[in-house]
Amino acid sequence: MDSNRRDSAPQADVGTMQDVEAVMKKYDRESNVRLWEGAPKQAVRLLTAAFSLYCVWVTLYSTAMPEIRLNVFLGLILTIGYLNYPIKKGLARVNHFPWYDALILLAGIVPLFYFAWNAKSIIEMALRVTNPRNPDYPFYATMAVLAILSTMELCRRCVGIPILCVVGGLMVYAFSTVRFGKVLYDLYYSTGDGLRSTPIVVCAQYIVVFILFGAFLERTGISAFFIDLANAVAGASAGGPAKVAVISSALCGMVSGSSVGNTVTTGSVTIPMMKRTGYKPEFAGAVEAAASTGGQIMPPIMGAAAFLMAEYMGIPYAQVALKAILPAVLYFAGIYIAVHLEAKKLGLKGIPREELPRVLSLLPKVYLLLPLVVLVVMVSLNLKTMQFSATVAIGIAILVGLVNPDERLTPTKFIDALEAGGKGTITVAVACAMAGLVAGCITSTGLASRLITMVVSISGGHTFIALILTMVCCIILGMGVPTTANYCIMAATCAPILMSPEIGIPKICAHFFVFYFGIVADITPPVALAAYAGSAIAKAPPMRTAINATKLAIAAFIVPYIFAFNPSMLFEDLHPLLQIAGAGAFLNHALTFAEVAVICVTALLGIFGVAAALNGYLFRPLNPAFRVLMAAGGLSMMVPGTTSDAVGLAVLSAVCAIQWSRSRRATA
Repeated sequence: MDSNRRDSAPQADVGTMQDVEAVMKKYDRESNVRLWEGAPKQAVRLLTAAFSLYCVWVTLYSTAMPEIRLNVFLGLILTIGYLNYPIKKGLARVNHFPWYDALILLAGIVPLFYFAWNAKSIIEMALRVTNPRNPDYPFYATMAVLAILSTMELCRRCVGIPILCVVGGLMVYAFSTVRFGKVLYDLYYSTGDGLRSTPIVVCAQYIVVFILFGAFLERTGISAFFIDLANAVAGASAGGPAKVAVISSALCGMVSGSSVGNTVTTGSVTIPMMKRTGYKPEFAGAVEAAASTGGQIMPPIMGAAAFLMAEYMGIPYAQVALKAILPAVLYFAGIYIAVHLEAKKLGLKGIPREELPRVLSLLPKVYLLLPLVVLVVMVSLNLKTMQFSATVAIGIAILVGLVNPDERLTPTKFIDALEAGGKGTITVAVACAMAGLVAGCITSTGLASRLITMVVSISGGHTFIALILTMVCCIILGMGVPTTANYCIMAATCAPILMSPEIGIPKICAHFFVFYFGIVADITPPVALAAYAGSAIAKAPPMRTAINATKLAIAAFIVPYIFAFNPSMLFEDLHPLLQIAGAGAFLNHALTFAEVAVICVTALLGIFGVAAALNGYLFRPLNPAFRVLMAAGGLSMMVPGTTSDAVGLAVLSAVCAIQWSRSRRATA
């Protein structure tokens, strides 16, 4: 949609960026940054940008020991982290860096840089480094404690309390049951566990470059292209702006890697459009929040999580992207159906076609997709390492930005992208460090088996109850945590529980399950950060917006249970729909595809039924009895089994027929 048409459209009553910032500072730790102006601001800005460049160089060319690279990485994270985040919310003093922040910062970085400088000798000491018989034991123990506490304090400042409470509780348990020095070794000096375990390794090696890629890609103007494309496709249909929000936010969220950030970016365009069309403010904000959150599960990028999942699960990236397709389609189908029914219920029209861009007019801007295409192709074909592929994609994004006349990449924007990449890495790295501490505590104490035993005991051996318990844990642990770090935490804590022999969820299904429920924490009350961001733009009550977003994203709460019990949705454990004796390879493949198709169709019909029940409309308003029947029929369709599918289909068909007939009579 061109700018003249946007400017000429009637204005909706929406929140300003100041309103958004006020709401996010109230609820989101990451939004409470320190105020810098003048020369100090430029210094912090250039330091953060230099950190991004350093990370790219290290991940491509450094041959230093992991202990050196990771300690320096964490030391730099603490440096730019404390420069950006004050000790508490609401500190409005400009260019103020108090002495106690300097002290806490030094307490964290000195041990880390000391470890990096003396890595070889410390490694050679092994367990003796924290053995009470070692004369230098007090020194090494103090260094470990200071580094851990400083990192935890930064986590409190920029990520929030929930994950810190989990870490603190586990550390208290570890120190009370295992020798103090042994725990310190596992949490700080060991490479396999603690601060330098898999999450932070993955963060330093992969996540940084993908965050940087997203920052540069956003500055090429691809978000505006996605919005225009969505307008051309769906803008003219009933309630078009909400459908535009669903499509554009799915595409933009996939790239940005941030539910909250994407809600603010695309929501500033789509939410006013929805309000002008006639959607209620809380519904408009909810649509944007739910769709932006869903962008994190949208292949092929999935907010960089797809590449992490490939690393954690030990499977090719292309397989992860393929397995994510059907659940993502069902998620967005659920939201799309919900907004369509809402539009029909309210009698809303679409945007006049003459105000919309045409698909053909967007073809000259297809080159904006080139960085995405190159990244996906290089990683899928395994041409180079993932970090090298991401770096090449960054370079192409820079070139695209230089030639795009609408969003020209200037030197200032270049520094902005580097700064945004560095800032985005802070919260992710700190959360990954906390995930490492969680894993270290569990390893030191042997708590993993006890947790599994506890979950099995509480669930009574019932897989469904165990899944519910895991879901609740994922939502709590995912509150306020960025997408990529969110998955690292879930992969380290919750996925092993589901994969245990007692519960028996396949590895891939378990990882997808915890990933989905970690993500929906962004729209699930009480800490629904994406919904709160949408409410600020829509000028709607935050909690009401969050409740609406949860209803819209109902598929995200149902689909994981489907593939947990029926891995065929993830193209796992596939079987032919019918067993035919003597069938050839081609027929068996066709019948296997038919099995997947049946699962998708029944799940889609089930989501339609649940969405209609929650919305209360199908051709005409649904009475309470019919809403219950639609919900029951929809859920029945999602339960694996021919009988349940048949019952659900019969119920949905009957209600649809009755509603359609009554609607015809009412309009006759």
